[in-house]
Amino acid sequence: MDFSASDTVRGPADEDLLPDSATAAVKVVVVGGFGVGKTTLVGAVSEIRPLTTEETMTQAGAEVDDLAGIERKSETTVAMDFGRISISDELVLYLFGTPGQERFWFLWNGLFEGALGAVVLVDTRRLEVSFDVIGRLEDRGVPFVVAANAFPGAPAHPDEELRLALDLPPEVPIVACDARVRESGRDVLLALMHYLYDLAGSRAAR
Repeated sequence: MDFSASDTVRGPADEDLLPDSATAAVKVVVVGGFGVGKTTLVGAVSEIRPLTTEETMTQAGAEVDDLAGIERKSETTVAMDFGRISISDELVLYLFGTPGQERFWFLWNGLFEGALGAVVLVDTRRLEVSFDVIGRLEDRGVPFVVAANAFPGAPAHPDEELRLALDLPPEVPIVACDARVRESGRDVLLALMHYLYDLAGSRAAR
């Protein structure tokens, strides 16, 4: 049977292929409340075309999702975001962004399986949407860093004020970031890698 060119199954683009030099891969999860910028962060930092599962918000969803402070938001992640970034020639990070609405949190179980650590993205205008997210990570024993996303007009709090407001242990890093900027997102991921390295060293020394 003959197939036209349009019927040919195509593989990934060359730029999306895993580099031959990569010898290790780490899974990292990007979490946070509804509308804090998780999809933006994954998309900005990913070196491949990010996979997103954003859908247009409907009136039915607006009745159950709290849009206070993000009234202009029109799309939402319903499953996950996925991206990849090379930290070095040998080390690759796979990034999985979680949905923010509590009604989709049942998906977290699969997304967190095998994850080495997490980034908690927070909006300083709406810190309360991060409380349950951080609590779930602590219950799971997943190490994480907190990244304060720089939304226009958002208040800038000193790290110690954020730590107190979010009830964070003193060792958890807090990093300022702009989720739209690749270099800023990369710095957040590097902060997580350094934190995980320090944790591994302290456990080995016991």
